[in-house]
Amino acid sequence: MKKTPQTLKWLAALVATSIVITGCSKKAETSGGDSGKRKIVIGFLGKSLTNDVFQAAQSGAIAAAQEFGAKYNANIEIEIRTPNDEDATKQAEALEALTRRGVDGIAVSCAETNTISPSIDKAVDKGIPVMCFDSDAPSSKRFAFYGTADISCGATIMNELAKSMGEKGTVAILGGNQSAPNLQNRVAGAKEALAKFPGMKLNEPGVFFHTETPEKSAEAVQNAQNANPNIQGWAFIGGWPLFTADALKWPAGSIKVVSCDALPAQLNYLRDGHVDVLYAQDCYGWGYKSVEILLEKIVNKKEPATPIIIDPLTKVTKENVDEYGKNWEKWLKK
Repeated sequence: MKKTPQTLKWLAALVATSIVITGCSKKAETSGGDSGKRKIVIGFLGKSLTNDVFQAAQSGAIAAAQEFGAKYNANIEIEIRTPNDEDATKQAEALEALTRRGVDGIAVSCAETNTISPSIDKAVDKGIPVMCFDSDAPSSKRFAFYGTADISCGATIMNELAKSMGEKGTVAILGGNQSAPNLQNRVAGAKEALAKFPGMKLNEPGVFFHTETPEKSAEAVQNAQNANPNIQGWAFIGGWPLFTADALKWPAGSIKVVSCDALPAQLNYLRDGHVDVLYAQDCYGWGYKSVEILLEKIVNKKEPATPIIIDPLTKVTKENVDEYGKNWEKWLKK
């Protein structure tokens, strides 16, 4: 069955408020059980259930739990604690609840570091390994991070936009949550890259922040474009508005757009010419690889060779969009 964004949301809703039992088709033991398998519980927190990238990440985490159960002779559970909307305080509360519960490991994408880092440190002090994905908390006691090289990501998107615009024109940056450290770095990278093109300039205002929901981000783009009709190109450092249909209210190709992420809903904007290039992050891998890294830490006491593991971007264009789209059918089949 072909999976759609609606299917993703259904999957997220299914796992949002309950413990997901995976890793084995048998009934999970509460403490090893009579199968002799160890029970491992991993807490998982994205920034927001309304953001499709974290729904994809959760699907990856669940798949990893299913696949690695045999390797580690364990029944692996993923306990999803992603808040409905982006809220650092709720993430901190969820981290502390997972710590009190005594889970075996935690993976988190930080909505904001100052609020969340103390809760990460409390978990680590209790002997619970914590890693970050997507958005890091580098000053915390987390042992690893898996995600995008954010400054490079912002620069890559702006460089591609410059290429699409013939290195001239006025551009704007869609910035997401102003407090998120990963997005701050992407904006910085985009601005740094823009400075290399003398024929281009940043609109004033140039960076538009917003609540990271498809509806709010699409509204932000529309309002910004209406108020600043001189904007000729957009650098979306996150793909938020493209997670919903009909978000770009201009004729295809009349305003250039290069965007981060390549989720199923975004691919149609590429096909119809509203978007020139997408740069896919490993959203599915944020969950899959995080669980894999945590299991090595939990079971074998082994950490990655380096604490920062970079998720390379994949360039998606009209030429390879259909081939890339097949990944989602593979990743989301359940």
